[in-house]
Amino acid sequence: MTDLAEIESALRAAATHTVEVAIVDTYGHLRGKRFPVDHFLRSVAEGGCHIADAIYIFDLHNDLVDSPYINMGLGFLDTHLVPDLGTLRTLGHRPGYALVFSDSLDPSHRLHPIAPRTVLARQIARCEGLGYSPIVATEMEFYLCEADWSHVQSHIQYSSLTDRGDLEDVLWEMRTAMVEAGIPVESSNPEYGPGQIEINVAYSDAMTAADNTALYKSIVKEIAAASGLRATFMPKPWTEPSGSGMHVHTSLSAGGENVFASSQDGPNEVMSQWLGGQLDNAGALSLLGSPVPNGYKRVRPYTFAPTHVHWGLDNRSVMCRLTVGAGSANRVEYRAPGSDANPYLMIAGLLAAGADGLERGADPGPMSVGDKYDDPGDAAPLPANAHDGIAAYEGSALAAALGEEFSTNFVLMAKAELEKFADAGCDPVGDDVSDWERDRYIEFT
Repeated sequence: MTDLAEIESALRAAATHTVEVAIVDTYGHLRGKRFPVDHFLRSVAEGGCHIADAIYIFDLHNDLVDSPYINMGLGFLDTHLVPDLGTLRTLGHRPGYALVFSDSLDPSHRLHPIAPRTVLARQIARCEGLGYSPIVATEMEFYLCEADWSHVQSHIQYSSLTDRGDLEDVLWEMRTAMVEAGIPVESSNPEYGPGQIEINVAYSDAMTAADNTALYKSIVKEIAAASGLRATFMPKPWTEPSGSGMHVHTSLSAGGENVFASSQDGPNEVMSQWLGGQLDNAGALSLLGSPVPNGYKRVRPYTFAPTHVHWGLDNRSVMCRLTVGAGSANRVEYRAPGSDANPYLMIAGLLAAGADGLERGADPGPMSVGDKYDDPGDAAPLPANAHDGIAAYEGSALAAALGEEFSTNFVLMAKAELEKFADAGCDPVGDDVSDWERDRYIEFT
């Protein structure tokens, strides 16, 4: 809905009393303001509102990172939030509330260059300039925990329909809340960790996929807390149990049809070039997929997270896993990001990488088969620690594509986080997950 009279009618019918105007910060945390429904309809829906641009240099604990673009010398300016009325939805798990995502404008009324939604919008436009509409789905893993962040169970039962049936009550509430908020849930299942869960949602256009993923994470955390539990998207909460990832599926549409649909035993020309671009930019993409040092501790053999840059078909040891021979469902699954990745930035990076591949006619090279943990061949290794992830992104073609202001700010934030990590005596290279990491990340990712 974009017509204000239609929106008012829908909000009144749902007995809405409060509308949340939402934006995400650099780490993907939902921020914004709440308005009485009458004030929203009278003023904010069309006139917008303001919030301090400091949100784009907040770390996970709201400490401010030094930035040349957002700082006290500039006054920590307001950013103007403009509701994207087509994203408005009522929230069934919080009756009386509705939420609308917004775009962020800087003082000159251009889209704020550091806002994650801006970064994604520009890469969507780039793909559209090539004649394609990107289609995206995310697969999110998270851990359900007790209120003190201990495990809800001591064992693993992957995809069990009988184990810990009592947890299904909470998962049903999560699925229901997502559906009521307009997020198209397809399934859920226990994953390969004690209390690890995956809830899958259907594909959509790229911006909707990012909006839905940000709201998905918020809903999961809210309902877990309301049930006396906690939920975390920390990529590696413990040393031994599996880490949590965010797999991102992409395809391209033209004229309402999947351009990859003709791919049968391997990728067609457009799919090959799109894939080749993602492979060529994989090193730089690592920082978007693992924005804090803890995330790189997933990048280890036999963790179901990729360690090298390669592609294959139905193979869970590769970085890019292709679905071909399925017609309109053909797609590229990028398996490297952690569950703490900002969905807007990760999707933007993948679109930028894919578009780069289309523009250059990139060649993905030969398909990988077999156990690529055991024998990666001559495939390039992915960054396995934050030092390498930052080095791969800084000054890269991908960083330039996502914008100088955004990328400079993002690298500064990554370096500041790595410095805190080191100052706490944590090892950014080893496998052990420290208590300090859990204290810092488990609640706020």
